[in-house]
Amino acid sequence: MTRRESPPARAVPVLVVAVAWLAFAPQAHAAICKYIDAGGTIHYTNIAPEKGWRKLSCDIAEEAARPASSGKSSSTPSSFPRVEAATQKSRDDMRRKVLADELASEQKLLDEARQAYGSGAPPPLAAEQNDAEKYRQRIARLRQAVQVHERNIDALRKELATTR
Repeated sequence: MTRRESPPARAVPVLVVAVAWLAFAPQAHAAICKYIDAGGTIHYTNIAPEKGWRKLSCDIAEEAARPASSGKSSSTPSSFPRVEAATQKSRDDMRRKVLADELASEQKLLDEARQAYGSGAPPPLAAEQNDAEKYRQRIARLRQAVQVHERNIDALRKELATTR
């Protein structure tokens, strides 16, 4: 009669090797490199680049070295340039004016798009009288134009709400 080892007894050497490997394994580092392609576009990657890309820099990123984000912004470095309050206020005022002008322009464009869309049933053009597909395509383009202007207005209103 042969003696067989129980399954847990066979697993112990494997477990010891796995624990030893984990204990002595180096920390994971990833080289994140910055490249520029022939078109001037900058790419960040940790894999070999395509031909024709030129390496600008390469850093080792450590997962443990990254500070935990607490949601609070860090203090401004002392070497960071300061802007006078009056200068910042004039910049903020200019930004608000530009956004307000853009909002007024988008609202005007939305009114025009809605008028052209005609509640989804604009009269067919002469070229569309005998071609229903052309008419459907024009309605789809008009509907899309209305939706784009509505989204732009929403985005501008949100941006204006965040200005100081």
